[in-house]
Amino acid sequence: QVQVVESGGGLVQAGGSLRLSCKASGGRFAINAVAWYRQSPGKEREFVAGITSGGRTKTADSVKGRSAISRNNAEYTASLRIDRLKPEDTGVYYCAADVSYDALDSGKYEYWGQGTQVTVSS
Repeated sequence: QVQVVESGGGLVQAGGSLRLSCKASGGRFAINAVAWYRQSPGKEREFVAGITSGGRTKTADSVKGRSAISRNNAEYTASLRIDRLKPEDTGVYYCAADVSYDALDSGKYEYWGQGTQVTVSS
């Protein structure tokens, strides 16, 4: 059974940066797509950024130009850095993982973490 664990959330001032980490491990098959989603208060969960094991990335317009996603296949980890944080970046950030490369485009991930809270103060 794949376990997905996020870390790195917390309280950050607007204009600052944060780095979130995700570890997806334990399955029989390799995880080929990992993505970050977030859910802000009163809003639906939305895609933030994703990456395949081959290095293809996809980024939401809301963080494009001020974010970077990377992964270490050997350590089953993926990281998301967001710079120039805004109060609207506040939310619970979830890491999602799937064995299918197609998940990056379809948004259909089988494995999800519990989420980590990010609060950006103005």
